[in-house]
Amino acid sequence: MMIALKAATPQLPRTTAVADHVVAVDETDSTNALAVQMIGDGSLTLSDHQDGELAVAVVAADRQTAGRGRNGHKWVSQPGRCSTMSYAVRIPRAIATDESVNGWLQMIAGLVTLDALNGMIEEYGAAPNQPDCSLELKWPNDVFCHGLKLGGLLSELVIPPSSGTGTDADADDDVVIVFGVGLNLALGACRLPTPQSTSLQLHVSGLPSFGEMRDAVAERQVEGFRERLVKFIADPKGQAESLREEVKAVCWARGRQVEAHFTDGTTLTGEAIGLNEDASLILRTQDGTDHTVRTADVGVL
Repeated sequence: MMIALKAATPQLPRTTAVADHVVAVDETDSTNALAVQMIGDGSLTLSDHQDGELAVAVVAADRQTAGRGRNGHKWVSQPGRCSTMSYAVRIPRAIATDESVNGWLQMIAGLVTLDALNGMIEEYGAAPNQPDCSLELKWPNDVFCHGLKLGGLLSELVIPPSSGTGTDADADDDVVIVFGVGLNLALGACRLPTPQSTSLQLHVSGLPSFGEMRDAVAERQVEGFRERLVKFIADPKGQAESLREEVKAVCWARGRQVEAHFTDGTTLTGEAIGLNEDASLILRTQDGTDHTVRTADVGVL
């Protein structure tokens, strides 16, 4: 019989030292929902972005009772085993709503997460159990290890109370992007929610305690979001080009036969070739036609 795990308020000293705000609770329905609510009611504020500077706020919980994934999927997590964090940043509305570049915001979140996990592993002298256990990104929002889902990301745009809406909105206004990041760090094999999921401790030996892992990863994510988004805000087009090359090296689906499942129930099967300039996926069907996929769940055949 599996013993129920009790939630406890996350202790995040390293994250608190680098973030502009940290809100930590033992339990909430969703860290993204809590972040959105607090931004909306003014209880969580972020200073306007400045050249070379970016405020980052963190909302953390040990247990989520209604965790959400992309396209309405549920995200199942367990206290003391899974990291559930949301990172809120202010960026220019013009960038957040520009469909030619805003797809890279999700890719940036994925790269930040890989950097944070790999950095934590290196810091503690841990090492993969197998040479093929490197961390990768499954377009558009999953962290994969050994072909299994280790984590998921969900981004949401929020209009802060100080910004205008509708005809009052100014393209120079800031909006807030909330990046939710759920990671299975210390789940045992018997606690995995699905056969397609995995946990970092199943692939890497020499890891620290869950609490240390969670804090070390979150600290790096705060610093990573700040560094990467400052560069992206300064030069979205230029950064998109370099990000495309960077994602290519860690894109799990690239070169594989995949099936894209769309929200209207239709599917498209083909080889994942790479990413377009706007971060959409290129899927080549058997007849040699390249298709652009912007919103879909993608699985390997």
